[in-house]
Amino acid sequence: MHTFHIPVMATGFTVDTPLKVARFGIASVVSMVDDIFLEQVREKVAANHNKSFIAIDAQEEDSRARRITAYLNLLHELVGEQFEVLRKSSFEDQGEIVRYCELLPECDLRDIYQRMLKADSDEERARLQNEIRALIKPGPIDVNIMTKLDRDFDRRGVKYPENSSDALSGLRGFMNSDVNGAVILSAGMNRRLFSYIANFDAAYPDANGNTRKRIILKVSDYRSALVQGKMFAKLGLHIAEYRVESGLNCGGHAFGGKGQLMGPVLSEFRDNKQQLIDILREIRNKTNSTNGRTDCGEPPMPRITAQGGIGNSQEDALLRDHYAVDGTGWGSSFLFVPEVTNVDQYSMAKIIAARSKDISLSPSSPLGVPFWSLLTSASEEQRRQKISQGKPGSKCPKGFLAADTEFTQSPICTASRAYQKRKLNQVGEAGLSEDEQRGAEQAVLEKACICHDLAGVATLKLDIDPHANASICCGPNAAYFEGTTTLKDMASHIYGRLHLPINSDRPHMFINELRLSLDFLRDDIVRCHSDFSERMIKSIDDCRENLERGIEHYRELAATNLLEKRELFMQGLESIQRELAALKDKTPTFV
Repeated sequence: MHTFHIPVMATGFTVDTPLKVARFGIASVVSMVDDIFLEQVREKVAANHNKSFIAIDAQEEDSRARRITAYLNLLHELVGEQFEVLRKSSFEDQGEIVRYCELLPECDLRDIYQRMLKADSDEERARLQNEIRALIKPGPIDVNIMTKLDRDFDRRGVKYPENSSDALSGLRGFMNSDVNGAVILSAGMNRRLFSYIANFDAAYPDANGNTRKRIILKVSDYRSALVQGKMFAKLGLHIAEYRVESGLNCGGHAFGGKGQLMGPVLSEFRDNKQQLIDILREIRNKTNSTNGRTDCGEPPMPRITAQGGIGNSQEDALLRDHYAVDGTGWGSSFLFVPEVTNVDQYSMAKIIAARSKDISLSPSSPLGVPFWSLLTSASEEQRRQKISQGKPGSKCPKGFLAADTEFTQSPICTASRAYQKRKLNQVGEAGLSEDEQRGAEQAVLEKACICHDLAGVATLKLDIDPHANASICCGPNAAYFEGTTTLKDMASHIYGRLHLPINSDRPHMFINELRLSLDFLRDDIVRCHSDFSERMIKSIDDCRENLERGIEHYRELAATNLLEKRELFMQGLESIQRELAALKDKTPTFV
């Protein structure tokens, strides 16, 4: 019933968020990357709620999948208990069912609640209260799998058994759990993982069209949604939601740089949604008929949602009203809600104090993908300190990103001490010029331990590891919020009932994304002078054309008077257009 969801935020920020919001009907997402961390949190949560805990050792058979299943089952059990307590709570004594209703947006259920408050008789009030109790539902416990994090070998270089790679084990852990939720597949295509989903009956709708284990695709554009949707349809599988995320104006890894902007992308989804549904339904039904799976009912229409840099109710309403999205994701904003996400006190102070210059799109991820990083975080401070002490690199305690075999037979991580020591020696012996050597060394040293340190906010807050150095991967939008708040006030901010204090310098989300895309293009042009190729030139040209089309799209949007602070929006648009035109003369040409 809520129009917003809380996306996955690294491994630690939202690891137990369902325990904090699901009973109020709000959806949130748990990362499936780090089963070591999930096992630690399961032990802590079980102790806090007087539940039994039997450890699953890493050496046990199928331990990764079983750990994930055990953690999700614990969340499912606890949320179920919380919700039943809420359902039975008193309206008269301001029980949690009142809080449930007060958090709602304008909707039919909220209307019933308002009528109940104004009811003239005890009989009518009791009738409406019973109606509310029958209609309320908990929010789903969803999970996220990064499709590219799919190691086939363990840290010793030993190949995993069949269907036991990281992504497939994570999926199996989710599918074998009791939760009725969705798996969000992010970071692109993984054919092996997609095909594996088709082995689970819970991924198909029942005779009534209800699916217990739904599929959500995180995509950057319509073409990607269509291509991946066809892959699933050919397996007989339905996509419940296309979660459109800004390529750059987001937190964590940024899969942008092509100049594809939220406005034009969402416009294409809006205009072609029915076509997308019809194409995939025909393929899916044909596949299921061929395979003899004729007991599947028609699932609900897929939802289109959007996330990435939303900061106020006007932007949220614009996405839902003009672009017809079915919901929105609010990520970095919820870092400022301590009752919802995990942020230790030291990190919270750093996030509140952060301004745009402190949040950088860095090359620190060992995946080789640009990564949003708070430069003042404890993890970054420790990384720089180790470099100054002549001991760069991490101990690499977990190894989820260990994939490099340049120097070793067993894979190691490029952020590890073992790799960086070897690579720096190689650079030193390469006979490079002073400037070239400095640049090569910087490229080695900027890699950071993120698979362990991203859990630090939670291991500190939950008292699992009091010595953790937390990494913070907030998006650029975090620079504009000015202090902590509550779930009630954040929900009211999203729905326009309240306006939280936000830095007045904050640009519109579309302008901010345009600016980020322009900066990305500018950096590509600089790189092109030293890494000149026809492919690079084409990428730059495509990006520029997408930005030019985006600017024209936003100019037309501004003409509709749908925008708050229209003059300021147009000023930002004109400034970016001038800078984009000036860059054209600085781009090398391919002869």
